[in-house]
Amino acid sequence: MPTVDDMGLHGAVLTFAVLGPFEVRAGDQPVHVGGRLPRRLLAMLVAGEGRPVSEDSLAEGLWGARPPRNPAGALQVYVSRLRQVLPGTVLERSAGGYRLLAADTDAERFRGHLVRARALVTDDRHADAHEAFEAALRLWRGTPYEDLADDESTVAIRAALLEQRDSAQEEAAAALLATGDDAGAVAMLEPLVHTAPYRERRWQLLALALYRSGRHADALNAVRRVRTLLAEELGVDPGPELRQLEGRILSQDPALESTGVRTATPGDRPLSSFIGRDADLALLSRLVDTNRLVTIVGPAGSGKTRLAVEWGGRDAVVRLADVADPAHLVSALAAAVGVTGFTGDPYEALIKRLRLHRKILVLDNCEHLVGEVARLVVDLLDRIPTLRVVATSRSPLGVDGEHSLPLGPLAADDAVTLLTDRIRAGRPGWIGQDADRQDLRRLADALDRLPLALELAAARVRTFGVRGLIENLDDRFTVLGRIPHSKMTPHATLQEAVGWSFDLLSGEERDLAVGLWPYEGGFPLEAASSAAGLGTLVSLVDQSVVTAETGGSTARYWMLETIRAYCRSVDGDPAATRAAHALWVRELAAQAEGDLQGVRSATTMAALRLELPNLRAGLAHDLMDAPVEALRTAARLMWFWIRSGLLTEGNRTLTAAMAAAPDAPLGDIVRAKTSSAALLYFTGDVTTARRVLSEANLAVASEQRYRSLLAEVRYYQALVQLPGGDPAIALDASAEAHAIATETQTTWLIAATAMAWGAALVMAGRTAEGRTRLRAAVRLADASGLVWTAALSELMLAQTLVDAQDGEALPLLRSSLRRFLIEGDLSNQLAVLHNGALVLDAADDAVGAALLRDIVHFHQARSDIRPAGTFLQSTVPQGWYEGAPPSQPPALNDAVAVLSASARAV
Repeated sequence: MPTVDDMGLHGAVLTFAVLGPFEVRAGDQPVHVGGRLPRRLLAMLVAGEGRPVSEDSLAEGLWGARPPRNPAGALQVYVSRLRQVLPGTVLERSAGGYRLLAADTDAERFRGHLVRARALVTDDRHADAHEAFEAALRLWRGTPYEDLADDESTVAIRAALLEQRDSAQEEAAAALLATGDDAGAVAMLEPLVHTAPYRERRWQLLALALYRSGRHADALNAVRRVRTLLAEELGVDPGPELRQLEGRILSQDPALESTGVRTATPGDRPLSSFIGRDADLALLSRLVDTNRLVTIVGPAGSGKTRLAVEWGGRDAVVRLADVADPAHLVSALAAAVGVTGFTGDPYEALIKRLRLHRKILVLDNCEHLVGEVARLVVDLLDRIPTLRVVATSRSPLGVDGEHSLPLGPLAADDAVTLLTDRIRAGRPGWIGQDADRQDLRRLADALDRLPLALELAAARVRTFGVRGLIENLDDRFTVLGRIPHSKMTPHATLQEAVGWSFDLLSGEERDLAVGLWPYEGGFPLEAASSAAGLGTLVSLVDQSVVTAETGGSTARYWMLETIRAYCRSVDGDPAATRAAHALWVRELAAQAEGDLQGVRSATTMAALRLELPNLRAGLAHDLMDAPVEALRTAARLMWFWIRSGLLTEGNRTLTAAMAAAPDAPLGDIVRAKTSSAALLYFTGDVTTARRVLSEANLAVASEQRYRSLLAEVRYYQALVQLPGGDPAIALDASAEAHAIATETQTTWLIAATAMAWGAALVMAGRTAEGRTRLRAAVRLADASGLVWTAALSELMLAQTLVDAQDGEALPLLRSSLRRFLIEGDLSNQLAVLHNGALVLDAADDAVGAALLRDIVHFHQARSDIRPAGTFLQSTVPQGWYEGAPPSQPPALNDAVAVLSASARAV
């Protein structure tokens, strides 16, 4: 089952959607959390809203009157799987049961929108309030917690949410009516009174909207309709508000015509539509509601100012970008909030003005004055207890009690919507076709989905077209051009906006930032801390130059493409910077080679998967500038290529490196050929693999200096004889490899060659002796902490027992699969599942065999892995992997469960 990390969603926030069918999303991507029961379990934990949910309640909600034999154990399994699928979530067990902490739900976002909307109503900003209510209601997709049973607790939670929704619908209509859009309010209220005819406020609002539309008779009829309804169906009279409204309509009270709306201030909001930040707007409202200082933090162009303006209005925002001298901060702030004609201390006049006229102070572009603004804000909050401050900055103010609201890229769909909206603003006849939408998605991703960059790109579509823009983004700052004068940023170009951040960096911070631009797909802490002190990296994160993702087991960092482009543009020696990155890749691969063969192989595989974009970039550099180094790196990554299923890519890279470095040292060439042969073996080209390894053996057999390399060559030469090769070669090669490994005390190779020797004995017909050696290899590998070798030994041992039908093969396969799952070895996971399908098929478990075959077929179609016919089993029943593969396979955890259940049945 893919996790959020597997999906490559850096820093994506997990959102749990409960206002309808239960969904989990990482950014704009759906997350598959499993079948019906895992979904229901997660929904119950989300419904707990951070409170512990007892195991009894969870079991009742999952299984009702038919719990499994060990419900507590089953719960632990489901919880463990959820933790794997949803890294970064805090799902903990406590004395009261299980609880999910700080879950971001659409229900919470809904409530946040309501808080903001009601505050806007209080401030007589009814149009904005209506938009906020509508944003809240758009989150609804059906019945809340639709997946949960109708137990007492769920019914209460559902009823509370439905009541909040019904009230929000009425408040939205009231806000629309208060704007003077009487006809729009009528259109909104007519379906509402039919949906919930006993809610009198809806009828009251409808009658009022009709009256203000000039439909006085219809208004009176609406009141009488509800009077009749209540009398006939409930036997009650309308409430006093409706009765009073009826009298005022009859008397044609002039006050009914007045909306009481404050005239909107011209220019209070930008002219363009606000797209993609509704959730951030709702969160900002919630944070300001509960905290006195909130700082909106994000990189250049992320929309910090626009969010602040949408929340507080343009006139409420104090722009500090033009305040270059800290000494002018107080006077600039005083002028912005309307302090005029004062005598004496301007700061005291500012304090007096804020006490009398301001509850909220919004300070924009604080990054160049962080220290001064921080000191000022601390004193203002101390002296004005009712004051709340919202700041925008590329780094936090660093004040005690400060709450940060980080702004990252827009969600992918929102970014495309923003691009489309802005393109149509300049080209009204433009219609995006499906192909255009795909290009728009590519363009948005290339621009980091930053609102400012997207708006500039939209304006250039007239000149370049969407695809032309994508093709010219290597020179993005020139292509995107100047920022229109109406924009709220103080900068003239996107390059200037990014450069503003760099002007605030120290020399050491700037050097580190420039040195990081070659890293593709992010980088680990070690990459940055090896180039500079840890404090320098922390400072770059604080200033939004580098982004940190800390939700997984280890922290990861990356730069937005726009910032990388700026760093590249100001790099005085980009060739040297690329070379330094390539050196880091070489060192990573050199360290990984040994770790992949030892006790750290699982963690090393996980780390290499994250670094795959960097590995590709480093290899590409070295193929051009240091081909011998590329040859070494590609060969060192042999087991990474195999375990990841990247067989074609690995062989392509090895072939290119051998062609580019024909005069490389003999040892490097032989290692590369050995690696290539191993990759060919897993793609099914056994004949070529055997030939290449035979040539490698001849090249180093008589070279005493390559004795350790010879042991590896002979080990792989033995393996590729399986199955159907020459038993004599397998026996001679494995015995010689084992002898050299024992002589050199190479721990991983001692266990591996013992395994190969056992397999060779089975090939030679000495099955009992071979099984004994394979069992010994499992024990030897376990004693040395070599999980991968133990797993492969178990697989081979199970292959010798497939036809025995004595029940021993399945437990071995289950144990092997679990180990290969830990190791992240997809190639051998599929080999285990193929052999498991053979065992289950022989045991007449057609359903279990089909499930395992589906997983193999799915992955085989998407890679070059051919797991059937490897090691000691060559059987592939006719038709097993023919035809179209399944579109969505079962999860690998389901395969473990099938093997476990079948083993118990046997």
